[in-house]
Amino acid sequence: MKDRRKMAGPKKQRGAAIVEFAIACAVLVSVLIGIMEFSRVLYYWNTATEAARLGARVATVCDVNASVIKTKMEQMLPLLSDSNIQVSYTPSGCDATNCTSVTVGYTGLTVSTFVPFVPISMTLPPFATTLPRESLSSASGGSVCQ
Repeated sequence: MKDRRKMAGPKKQRGAAIVEFAIACAVLVSVLIGIMEFSRVLYYWNTATEAARLGARVATVCDVNASVIKTKMEQMLPLLSDSNIQVSYTPSGCDATNCTSVTVGYTGLTVSTFVPFVPISMTLPPFATTLPRESLSSASGGSVCQ
């Protein structure tokens, strides 16, 4: 019969490496998924900001109304909706052809995570950009106006 003291080392530690690997792998995969989700939220935030800048640019060089601007922004980022987008002209009461500046922005844009066991919805911070009018009653803004 074998002595139990000789079996105490290697045979009792046989599955320890697999358990340690499983724990380390679970932590690593969780961190990687978190990095990917955070990157996706940052992508939406950046794209929403660029959509607002595009909307302001369209409003400054083209004689278009707010619905055209909102459509351009929604084409760039389908996550945006008409209720998220604000277009305002300065001075108040002017129309798209005789204003001195335009402000375009978004508020209340929510991004949800893809991970099913962590359903998080994040509301992006609002953003607005103001540009002076350039077209002066001319719709010759080039391809951006079409």
